[in-house]
Amino acid sequence: MSATRLENIVFDMGNVLMTFDGPAFSRCFTDTPRDAELLYRALFGRAEWALLDAGAIDHETMRRIAEAHLPERLHPNLHACLEGWPERSEPLGEVCDLVVRLKRQGYGLYLLSNASTRIDLQLAGCPVYPLMDGRIVSGYERIMKPDPAIYRLLCARYGLEPASCLFVDDNADNCAGARVAGMAAFHFTGDAHALERAIFG
Repeated sequence: MSATRLENIVFDMGNVLMTFDGPAFSRCFTDTPRDAELLYRALFGRAEWALLDAGAIDHETMRRIAEAHLPERLHPNLHACLEGWPERSEPLGEVCDLVVRLKRQGYGLYLLSNASTRIDLQLAGCPVYPLMDGRIVSGYERIMKPDPAIYRLLCARYGLEPASCLFVDDNADNCAGARVAGMAAFHFTGDAHALERAIFG
């Protein structure tokens, strides 16, 4: 994509704007490495977590599923983790600094995330979320990346030309889905300077 055509940057949230680290979150709510591993496997590490992000199950169902795979003594830890992990998610400072510069230069900024309907608890700690011009969240739409339909939905809802958008995600499959929908995509691996070069050339 040429620089003259790039008008909008579409950001994933987890590990692009904010940290998402299930093992680290689990350690915050347990006292031993073994208990942290048990909690992670019962919650963030289960396939059902994706169903939560897809809006196919609610948080109460996720809680019951996780409880069924944990010793009863860890149920209070699970409940605390379910309520408190969004507050442990931290901004990726260099990317957030870049977002501020992009806003000042007139780029459209959008959020496109596979996340549950409790996303705002996590975004409360994201300093650049107020700069976003719009968002699409899988848990509300019941469509998930990398389905090309979710990228097309973003464009339709906000009147964007796919070719004017650069999508940024830490998951290569999600980047592939964006390309199918007509966007350019950047696979983010933690290097904010590489992202900046991809935008500005």
